[in-house]
Amino acid sequence: MKNNVYVYIIVMALVTYLVRVLPLAVFRKEIRSTFIKSFLYYVPYVTLSVMTFPAIITASGNTLYGLIGFSVALIVSLIKGSLPLVAVSACLAVYLSSLII
Repeated sequence: MKNNVYVYIIVMALVTYLVRVLPLAVFRKEIRSTFIKSFLYYVPYVTLSVMTFPAIITASGNTLYGLIGFSVALIVSLIKGSLPLVAVSACLAVYLSSLII
């Protein structure tokens, strides 16, 4: 079967169009439910987390090193560390754990 790039582009365009138009067609009135509003408010954060977490764990090539780096990043962020400090400490933890273990 020959791959047709134009079919892929048309399918991608239709899917993108449907994702953007469907909420406008379904929700014509203002959403008043606080539950649905809060659910929709947190959707971008959850989506980003779901996409990022597997990459954090598997980026180093070893799951254990990824978990160590994630744990260090979580602890530093809970201690109110800045974003650069959290990133550097996580990278340093992964690097040191790969040297030690």
